[in-house]
Amino acid sequence: MSEHEYDVVALGNAIVDILSYADDAFLERFNLPKGGMTLITDKQAELIYAAMGTATECSGGSAANTAAGVAGLGARVLFIGKVKDDQFGDIFTHDITHVGVEYHTPKAKKGKPTAQCLVIVTHEGDSRIKAKNAERTMATYLGASTDITAADVDEASIRVAKVTYIEGYLWDQPAAKEACMKAIHAAHDAGNKVAFTLSDPFCVDRHRKDFLNLVEKHVDILFANEHEIRSLFEEEDLRKIIIRLQGVCEVAAVTRSAKGSYIITSDGSVHDIPAHPVEEVYDVTGAGDLYASGFLYGYVNGWAHEKSGALAARCAAEVIKYLGGRPLTDLSVIAQEI
Repeated sequence: MSEHEYDVVALGNAIVDILSYADDAFLERFNLPKGGMTLITDKQAELIYAAMGTATECSGGSAANTAAGVAGLGARVLFIGKVKDDQFGDIFTHDITHVGVEYHTPKAKKGKPTAQCLVIVTHEGDSRIKAKNAERTMATYLGASTDITAADVDEASIRVAKVTYIEGYLWDQPAAKEACMKAIHAAHDAGNKVAFTLSDPFCVDRHRKDFLNLVEKHVDILFANEHEIRSLFEEEDLRKIIIRLQGVCEVAAVTRSAKGSYIITSDGSVHDIPAHPVEEVYDVTGAGDLYASGFLYGYVNGWAHEKSGALAARCAAEVIKYLGGRPLTDLSVIAQEI
């Protein structure tokens, strides 16, 4: 076994994205606010799924999307996340491994079904890939994804990964939080790096004290958008936030949508990375996930932060050209162009 068998090990909620097309009447039938995300029960998921038309099903979840992006760029990646031994668990496993990510987390034999995100796309026009004024309405059942525990974290794999990447959503479950801390300690004990994404402003609101402790004591590479980082520090002035970040992380990436991003390092450097131009934006879902993919790929390959940021911006730009959380382009070609 080499010193670093993996470039990145990612921990997150293992969710099957199920994307289908419908009209507004379908949303009204199931009381789903158009353009929003609603948490649902397993029974609601069954009813909505049964009523959906032809669907595209693939592995999803924030960290899983990032893992898929890093693998697509050409890195060695392992994903840790929980599914049940059921139909959707098989779909998740097949899809995540098909895109080049290793996945060995034992499937649950009992308990809640595999998590599902039922995505209803309403749009104008005929194209289903690039639809005019398309809107995604999501109904999410978290299911077995919330049942990940410390027993699912293989310390041997963490010790041979350059970076362990963790999504903040896992902090919503105490057992999942313990799993994350086990991974963090294993990574640092082996002299490796820990990357963390704040995930969502509401997630930050729920766990601000824990996240501040993480960022100050355990995180080497931080990913956040400007709304999340303002929530974390309860500060609106980005200049003050940048100064604070320089004192807590080796490197922090703060994304600002069309305004680009800042790469902030502990040596006092601040790199202003422009957004990559996109002719038409169809769906911003997954932009932050793929930004992290690009930056992590550059980081594990020893690139300068500016170059890693440029690849991150390019990956984010690719995914927003299409519906869904995965770009349809060959990311490995893009990596060679940077």
